[in-house]
Amino acid sequence: MKLYSSIGPNPHVVRMFAAEKGLKLDIVEVDLMKGENRETAHLGRNPAGQTPALELDDGTFISEITAICEYLEEKHPTPALIGATPEQRAETRMWVRRFDENVIWPLINGFRYAEGAPLFTGRVPVYPEIAPQLKALALDRQKWIDGMIAGRTYFCGDRFTLADIIAFAFLGFGAAVGQKINPEAAHLAAWFERVKSRPSAAA
Repeated sequence: MKLYSSIGPNPHVVRMFAAEKGLKLDIVEVDLMKGENRETAHLGRNPAGQTPALELDDGTFISEITAICEYLEEKHPTPALIGATPEQRAETRMWVRRFDENVIWPLINGFRYAEGAPLFTGRVPVYPEIAPQLKALALDRQKWIDGMIAGRTYFCGDRFTLADIIAFAFLGFGAAVGQKINPEAAHLAAWFERVKSRPSAAA
């Protein structure tokens, strides 16, 4: 399998997920700053012009990080990073959705509409006037998450899952673009440091 990767949190999620499973993917870097993701070759892999894209041995391409990770989980079920039972899988997917809707969406768009506006203007709608409110919303929702993970090692208790990987990658990206973890979210900050200590975090 070949992973078309780049800078950014989305490819980081898949690289980290694969590293946790001990999978060695053939990594091909796509230079976003040079616009390689918008060239014909990459648009043939992913019509949205985004990374990552996973090329299977038969030439099929899969994009979207949850779809890629779920495919890898089905092909390589151990260790289970989504879940070994229907109940575990449901819990993991609940946390993925919860974090995506409440923290990642406002965090990412807060960046796109402000610091990232020069990169995205002309490609997607950009609304600079609401960037501050989106950033504030991401911070507020981090406090909400913080209350729910008190006393837990990971989002799903003692299980390290895709939910942790996605949250870690995007919170790390947020910190790199001026949106640090809410200082009032002490449990979330401690969780972040636990995940950061895992070897896969550097993938």
